[in-house]
Amino acid sequence: MLIPIGAGVGLTSISLGVLRAMEHKGVRVSFFKPIAQPRHGDNQPDLTTTIIEANSSMKVAVPLSMAKAEALIRTDQNDVLMEEIIARFKEATADTEVALIEGLVPTRNHPFANQVNYEIAKTLDAEIVFVATPGTDNPSQLRERIEVAVSNFGGSKNKNISGLIINKHNAPVDEEGRTRPDLSDIFDESNAAKPTNVEVMEIFNSSPIRVLGCVPWSIDLIATRASDLAAHLKAEIVNAGDINTRRIKSITFCARSIPNMIEHFRPGSLLVTSADRPDVIVAACLSAMNGLEIGALLLTGGYNIPEQLQGLCARAFESGLPVFTTKGNTWQTSLNLQSFSLEVPADDKERVEFVNEHVASHIDGNWIESLSEGSVRARRLSPPAFRYQLTELARKAAKRIVLPEGDEPRTVKAASICAERKIAECVLLGNPDEIRRVAAQQGVELGAGVTIINADEVRENYVARLVELRGSKGMTEVVAREKLKDSVFLGTMMLEAGEVDGLVSGAVHTTANTIVPPFQIIKTAPDASIVSSIFFMLLPDQVLVYGDCAINPDPTAEQLAEIAIQSADSAAAFGIDPRVAMISYSTGESGKGADVDKVREATKLAQAKRPDLIIDGPLQYDAAIMENVAASKAPNSPVAGKATVFVFPDLNTGNTTYKAVQRSADLVSIGPMLQGMRKPVNDLSRGALVDDIVYTVALTAIQAKQADDAEAAAE
Repeated sequence: MLIPIGAGVGLTSISLGVLRAMEHKGVRVSFFKPIAQPRHGDNQPDLTTTIIEANSSMKVAVPLSMAKAEALIRTDQNDVLMEEIIARFKEATADTEVALIEGLVPTRNHPFANQVNYEIAKTLDAEIVFVATPGTDNPSQLRERIEVAVSNFGGSKNKNISGLIINKHNAPVDEEGRTRPDLSDIFDESNAAKPTNVEVMEIFNSSPIRVLGCVPWSIDLIATRASDLAAHLKAEIVNAGDINTRRIKSITFCARSIPNMIEHFRPGSLLVTSADRPDVIVAACLSAMNGLEIGALLLTGGYNIPEQLQGLCARAFESGLPVFTTKGNTWQTSLNLQSFSLEVPADDKERVEFVNEHVASHIDGNWIESLSEGSVRARRLSPPAFRYQLTELARKAAKRIVLPEGDEPRTVKAASICAERKIAECVLLGNPDEIRRVAAQQGVELGAGVTIINADEVRENYVARLVELRGSKGMTEVVAREKLKDSVFLGTMMLEAGEVDGLVSGAVHTTANTIVPPFQIIKTAPDASIVSSIFFMLLPDQVLVYGDCAINPDPTAEQLAEIAIQSADSAAAFGIDPRVAMISYSTGESGKGADVDKVREATKLAQAKRPDLIIDGPLQYDAAIMENVAASKAPNSPVAGKATVFVFPDLNTGNTTYKAVQRSADLVSIGPMLQGMRKPVNDLSRGALVDDIVYTVALTAIQAKQADDAEAAAE
C-alpha cells in the first residue's frame, strides 16, 4: 500500500511507475484505490484508476466514492466501510500475485486520510510503503518528517512498514518549500521556483527506513500537449498544425524586442504575445520554417492576424506550428495559465507511458522481485515486460548500430534516446552540420553514445572492397562510387567490415532500398537457407510473434518449414515460450487443396527437422488463439488455443493479418525483424515513431550478440 506523506507527492505517478516496474518483472499485478479521491469534485472519476483503465488491461477494482466513505465515517460506521473495501479488494486480487493499493492523500478536505489509510493497511494486512517529496528540506528535516509518519503508523513495532519512495527529487519548489502545482516552474520570467539540490546519497543515508526508490524530477513529466492548454484557455484555433502532439516545456511572454527574445524561441516553447505584435508573429514563423519545433504560438487580445501576414505565415503553418488566440489580454491569460492542472490526462498515452517508464526505472528491482517470491506460476510475457527485457538485453550486448538515415529527425531523436538509456551506441551517417542542426531544432543533445560520421569523408574507403565483393557481378570502381552514394550501401559496407554490429534503416527508404544491399553484401547465415521476417505483436496482456509478413511472397513447403523454425528460435531468444501454429484456412485434416496441403507438408517437415519444438498445423487463426474454439476444432493439439508464434502461408495473408490486427486493436507492433542474415539488418516502416526506431535498434543489438554467441559456439 502506497501511503503519501503530505499532499503534492505525485502519488499517481508513483503508483503508475511501481505497477510498471512489477510488469517489467512479469509479476501479475492488480490495482485498487479503496476510496476515490478526485481533485476536481466528487462527481469526477479517480485519476489513477481512470489512467490505468484507459491505458492497460490490468485488473482494477471500482473504488468507493468519497461521498459514501465520508457518510460512513461521519456516522461512526468504520466497520461497514472496511467490509465494503474488503469486498472490492477481493475483486481486484483474484488470479493475481500482487495487489497495489493507493492510499488517500491528506488534504484540508480530507483530514481523516491518515487514520483511514492505517485502518485499510491493517485490515488488508498490506505492506506499507510511504511516498514523500523532499521539497526544500535538508536531509535532517526530511528524516524528521519520515519519522513522524512512521510513528503515526505504529512505529518500529509495525513490521509491515517496509520502506519509502522519494519522488520529485530536485524538483522546482516555491518560496514555502512546496512543489509547484502549476505551470509557474516553466515560465521563463518572474519564476520564483528553483530546483533543490539535495544529494541522492544524503537522502538514502538520512532515511530511518529503507529507501525503495528515488525518482528525479523531469520537465517531461509535466510537458503537456498544446491541445490541452488550448482547451483549458477556451482558445480559438487559428492553425491546428501538430496541436495534438507538440509538447509545452516552457512558457515565454514576448514583451521585449525581437533581438532580446530570440534566445527564448526553443523547441517546446509556448510563445505568448499580443496578436498586434506582427514582429513576434513573423519571427516565430521564420523559426518554424527553419525547422524549430516551437510548442505553440498563443495570441492574446482577441485580434485577428492581419491579412497581410497570413501569406507570409502560410509555410510556417504547413510545418505544423499550432496557433491559437484568446480574447483576454496577456495578464488575464497569464492568470488562466496559472490555474491549469498538470495532472496527466488519461488519454495522453505518450505522457502516461513516459511517466510509467521514468518512475519504474528508479524503483529498487530487488524489492519488486521480492513481492512475488514463492510464486510458481509460469509468467506470461506482457508488453511492458517484453520492452523492458529488450532494453536490458540490449544494454548487456553493448553493440554499435549504424543508422544510414542520419539526418532524419525521428532517427536523430531515437539515437539520443538509445545513448541516454545505454541501449546501443548509434552511428549516424550524413553531413555532421546538418545532423547537428536537426538535433538542435528538436532540443536533442548528441553527446556520448552517439557517433556522427561524415559520409563524404569515408566513402572512398569502401570502394575497393565493394569491387572485390561484387566484381563477378560486373562491379567496377565507377559503379562502386555511385552505389556508395546511397547511405544504406555505405552503412552495409561498414557492417561487412565489422566497424558496426548492425544496421537499421527504412524511416525514409523503402523496404527494397534497405534489404537489397545487405542481401548482396552480407548474405545469409551459414545455417540458413532463407531470409525471413517476424513482427512482435504487443497485445494488451501478452506478446505474439507473426512470421513471415514482410519478405517472402509465396514460400514453398520447405521454405515455410524453415520460416517456422527461425520464428520459433527468435521467439525463444526474446523470452517468449514458442508454441508454433502453422496458419491456414482449414484446421487439421478437414480441408483439401494445394494451399492447405503446402501448410500440412511444411508442418511435417518442421516437426521432423526440429522435434524439440512444439509445432502444429494446419490451424485456423481462431483455433490457434482461442481456447474455446480450439476445444471443438483441435482438442488434441498441443498448440491450439495457446499459440505464441503464428506462421502464415504466404506474404499476402501474413501482411494483411498483421496490419488488420495492429490497426483494429490499436496495438504496437515491433518489426519487421529479419531472420537468417549473417549479420543483423532491420527495416523500419516509413511511418515509424521514435519509439519504434529505439526498440528496433535494441532488437538489432540483441541479434548481433546472438550472432556472436552462435559464431563462438561453432568454433
